[in-house]
Amino acid sequence: MGRGYLVEDAVERYLSDLCGQQAGPLTGLLIGQSSAQRDFVVMATRTPYKQESAVASGDFLVKEWVTEHARQVSRMLPGGLSVLGVFIITEIDNKDTLTTLRQLVFAVENMISSEHLWTPEADDVTECVTLHVNSKTRKTICRTFDVKDPKSMAKPADWKYQSGVCSSWSMVSCCLNVDMLVPLPNNRTSKENMDEGLKAWADQIKNGFCLFDGKKLPEDTEFTAGQKRNVRQKCSAQLLIKPGERRQTDVIQQCGGSLSVRGTIHSRAYVHSNKPKAKLAEKLLKRDVISTVSTRVQMLLEELLTSEEESKSHRDSQQIEQFCFPRRIFCPVKATGLVCVCDYQFSDEGLCEMTDRLKEMLDIDAVEEDLDTRQEMTAELRESNIKAEAKVENAEVLEPKRNNFTGVAIAAAAAVLAAAASMLYLNDV
Repeated sequence: MGRGYLVEDAVERYLSDLCGQQAGPLTGLLIGQSSAQRDFVVMATRTPYKQESAVASGDFLVKEWVTEHARQVSRMLPGGLSVLGVFIITEIDNKDTLTTLRQLVFAVENMISSEHLWTPEADDVTECVTLHVNSKTRKTICRTFDVKDPKSMAKPADWKYQSGVCSSWSMVSCCLNVDMLVPLPNNRTSKENMDEGLKAWADQIKNGFCLFDGKKLPEDTEFTAGQKRNVRQKCSAQLLIKPGERRQTDVIQQCGGSLSVRGTIHSRAYVHSNKPKAKLAEKLLKRDVISTVSTRVQMLLEELLTSEEESKSHRDSQQIEQFCFPRRIFCPVKATGLVCVCDYQFSDEGLCEMTDRLKEMLDIDAVEEDLDTRQEMTAELRESNIKAEAKVENAEVLEPKRNNFTGVAIAAAAAVLAAAASMLYLNDV
């Protein structure tokens, strides 16, 4: 037998309900955490329909739509939670179904990993799961593929339901001050330029010094040592970032502008209770810090595409622009206990739009009272911030709006972002 999967019993109820509702093949994502010995699946979410007629047209099986959904869902997962694989619900049992699952799981992993700003490590699990549920018999077939091997063949895996899979997981959290400068060659905020600048900052985070409750733990120390059995542990962490030997701001290079991200962000990670090491807790927390900042930069640049096109005609040759980053809001997944997912609220959005998006992307029924809005403040745009960065008169302030299920790259000329208590500035030089 191959890898083992411990699955929250709420996932079984969810898949069973989908079997009773669906009128044709239906796909979705499996979400949880991997470990060396086994994986933990804590929730599942169906792929949303593109339109009302999707069932009849079969659009829900379009690979591009499934992978775009996976990209959006991945952004809504805090540290320690990730998309582990895909499922399909259909009464058809043949090789075509396995072929479809294989194509989807490889496409999903490629899409998600393309947004990562970190290099995979040797201990990262590369096997992803596929689950076929027969809508008539409710029989499940679980297989895995090594997504780093293009020639990987399906391997059988053990799929076991259990209650309280993540009830005793530990939660690690921290607040981090961000002060990042990204040069923009040729006055362009292309994805390539942004990724290069973000990766330099991400390397600093990766090499940072991590303290848990004020202590530096050896990498091989069991993170939950001394913890009472089946009791959730909450740990406060600190990330101490040491500057590199040569900071990016010390390098002389020709550029048409710069992008500055400043402010404070909240980060958290969930750690499984199967004798995890301190090294794992540190890795998951650092990856969440990197992910939440890069996600917000990408989201804002996507939203600025329309604003950029509309403002080209009256854009000055020298200017500084200031924008609000979306703030991070958390929502508990009730079936799992205290594990939360997250979303990002733009300044022009209400909480009802957060609950709508949680329903669309993660199929979570949440009300506004469920949302945790306390972790990050709403950013404020202040004219003094602009003047402090550069003495530019009549600075233009844009309010980007956000659409659901967007996935468009943007080339903005020089923009400035301000986060939930974070500021992002873009300077034309």
